[in-house]
Amino acid sequence: MNRLLVSALALAGFAAAANAADLDGGTVKYPLPDTLSWQGVTVYGTVDVGYAYQTNGRPLGNVVSDLEYSPFTTTRNFTGQTISTVTANALEQSKIGMKIEEDIGYGFTAIGKLDTGFNPMTGELTNGCSSFVQNAGLAYDQQTSNADSGRCGQVFNGVAYGGFSSATYGTLTGGRQQSLQLDAIAAYDPLSLSYALSLLGYSGTNGGSGSTQAARWDDSVKYVYQYGPVHAAALYSAGGNGTGLYGNGYAVNLGGTYKGFSLDAVYTKEFAAVNLLGANKDLPGKPLAAAISNDEAWSVMGKYTFDLGGGFKDEGSASRLTLFAAYTHISVANSNAAVDLAAGGYEITPDNNYFTTPKVLQFEWAGAKYEFGSGWSVTGAYYHVDQSAFVSDNNVCTLGGASRVNCAGAYNQGSLLLDYAFNKHFDVYIGATYAVVNDGLAAGFTGTPCGAAGQGACYKNQVSGNATSIDTAAVVTGFRFKF
Repeated sequence: MNRLLVSALALAGFAAAANAADLDGGTVKYPLPDTLSWQGVTVYGTVDVGYAYQTNGRPLGNVVSDLEYSPFTTTRNFTGQTISTVTANALEQSKIGMKIEEDIGYGFTAIGKLDTGFNPMTGELTNGCSSFVQNAGLAYDQQTSNADSGRCGQVFNGVAYGGFSSATYGTLTGGRQQSLQLDAIAAYDPLSLSYALSLLGYSGTNGGSGSTQAARWDDSVKYVYQYGPVHAAALYSAGGNGTGLYGNGYAVNLGGTYKGFSLDAVYTKEFAAVNLLGANKDLPGKPLAAAISNDEAWSVMGKYTFDLGGGFKDEGSASRLTLFAAYTHISVANSNAAVDLAAGGYEITPDNNYFTTPKVLQFEWAGAKYEFGSGWSVTGAYYHVDQSAFVSDNNVCTLGGASRVNCAGAYNQGSLLLDYAFNKHFDVYIGATYAVVNDGLAAGFTGTPCGAAGQGACYKNQVSGNATSIDTAAVVTGFRFKF
């Protein structure tokens, strides 16, 4: 019954997207107060549900994005299976949270934020680690979607921090917080970290500066300062057991704005980050296999917004065109740290020699978003990744191509999104994406050398095909409700 209801709602969302041009968004009344606030405390949330069709993927599983929309993954979990299903979180992680903002005098404000992601189809907290355990031991063609994530069933798997803010002295917060890299790509991704349409949203590799689990830092302190058009930030974490970052980490950000132009540069260094590879079905408790790494990353990101005027929907609204471009360089190397628990307290078996020589990833992306002022917006984006060849567990890529996962490889993705916002709380959307991986980034998929037989390990050079690339396309539609 629940799935039937969600299906009906998703199809209603598609119909609304197709006919929204005939509607006056101003007539859609939001039934709740504009904000759910009392005594400085505001409750907020997002519910994103819809429908998806994918040409190559896996059935729904308990994973951050529900479907494995992108082939940029360590699980190599596609077998040519077409997927047609009700889904969730295509544009944004569904979540529930609370934030605090209370004036305490002398120009200072007490602030805080707690939130957690959940699956709106089941009500369960988002748990990527569990998706590995659930699929451990299953035949390759019977597995559901599974992927690495720093959201592993914690009560607050998003953020959980508190602190103080001052217009004069800046903002100081402590707790579980987004990395500065994740903060930046959220601002400079044309598709706003969409799980279904953006590589930056689906994969946490960029936001975690090489490690998905390190996209959010526990036991961290963040300081942000704004002086006129210039802003700066620093972030430090002591790391800890049962988190995505065992050693410490630090990062700095410097940026600024001038008229419609915005630019940010970020540098990050992480010690003993956790990179999940799957679950070991042959050991008690099915512990997670993980490569432990020291990561270093730097990024430059920019965007320019043209205010075109001519708003149609509300008085004072205007059409805008925003152009985006960015580059990230990541180096992932071995760590000798002793590690036993991943985020959410999941037991792991660590590999401290997976990156015998450093792996280098280079991300580039560009895009454009046009907001009509009438509630409509259209966004297009392109994402590219290059992976260097590296030595993994003392094994060298000798045959090249897709013979091993540590061979050089490339990733390319193009996406398009059409969105209609009735108001700031409710929108409907339809989007399409196509992604392809080549050579080392395609190794381990069915059809490549050592595909299904090696399931991504490729250490024994099993041969199950000769393909050097794997691709997938998807169409998603649905609605998003925010309060």
